[in-house]
Amino acid sequence: MTRYYLSKNYNGLNNAGNKAKTDIEETLSKLGYKNAGLPQTTYSNKIAGFLITLAGVLKVLFTVSANDVVVVQYPFKKYYSFVCNIIHLKRGKVITIIHDLGTFRRKKLTAEQEIKRLNHSDVLIVHNDKMEIWLKEQGYTKPMVCLEIFDYLSPSVNNNTQEPNQKPIKVIYAGALTYKKNRYLYSLNDVMSKWQFELYGGGFEEAKIEDKTLFKFKGFVPSDQLIEQVSAHFGLIWEGDSIHTCSGDFGIYLRINNPHKVSLYIRCNLPIIIWKEAALASFVAENKIGVCIDSLEELDSILSSISAESYNEMVRNIKEINKKIASGYYCKRAVENAESLLQLT
Repeated sequence: MTRYYLSKNYNGLNNAGNKAKTDIEETLSKLGYKNAGLPQTTYSNKIAGFLITLAGVLKVLFTVSANDVVVVQYPFKKYYSFVCNIIHLKRGKVITIIHDLGTFRRKKLTAEQEIKRLNHSDVLIVHNDKMEIWLKEQGYTKPMVCLEIFDYLSPSVNNNTQEPNQKPIKVIYAGALTYKKNRYLYSLNDVMSKWQFELYGGGFEEAKIEDKTLFKFKGFVPSDQLIEQVSAHFGLIWEGDSIHTCSGDFGIYLRINNPHKVSLYIRCNLPIIIWKEAALASFVAENKIGVCIDSLEELDSILSSISAESYNEMVRNIKEINKKIASGYYCKRAVENAESLLQLT
């Protein structure tokens, strides 16, 4: 039996989705997996990228043999069902690692269509137990393994320290900053007095902010550089239109999704502020690496009530999780568990 993963062309590595996928390829390679396709490329030209990825998929026909295992990362656009069929035609087995669900992310698939597609896999690696429950409720019946949290590989290290009692308390948010994507950002003026917001990303519409002194716009910073440079107290996980709850499509998705930025914040040694109903809230609470909130209106009182002892404990715990995600621990564990399940099927 030979173990494979399938690489492809990635249109740039500055977005979270591609970063997560290339990290997994690197981790699998260290586990002894071989690339069944063509070498990883990062061409921005769509035609070149399409042809390279297609050629890599077709190469699987000549690479995979009976009883081989292939890890496929999902979504894989138009190729997913096709490549799974090729692997099964060659009498191999498929482990699928889910990054995003089309039912939620772009709403281009119904739940029924998504389940039909995922049924091409022999074992699924899903984000968390909430996603596992949702897939079962939609009719998925094959074995599943929970990743728990995404790893984040980077040689960068954050050696900055923040005094827990330093004022103002600095909270960062990294991601899309447009009014359309995260309208809540533009409604914070009335609920912020004891903390300052540092924003990393693109699309910030500063003209829509009433009190600009509460915000520091840092622009887009490459992740390796961000890990080294950021100096703040917390990282925020919040999505949607409202400061009262995570609303809209992106807020709903938080209930079953593992945002990659949680792992980025951990690499920055930042305790997490997260919506209580987010899927990763239980991970944050159980590992004591942050605070879970119902509404952003609570932040002033919650942040001012955190003792220096409690904050320092969060940072110590974050640093332990940091070591794990920097080494590919969660991916390795999930893949090994998936391999064990394959032996039972």
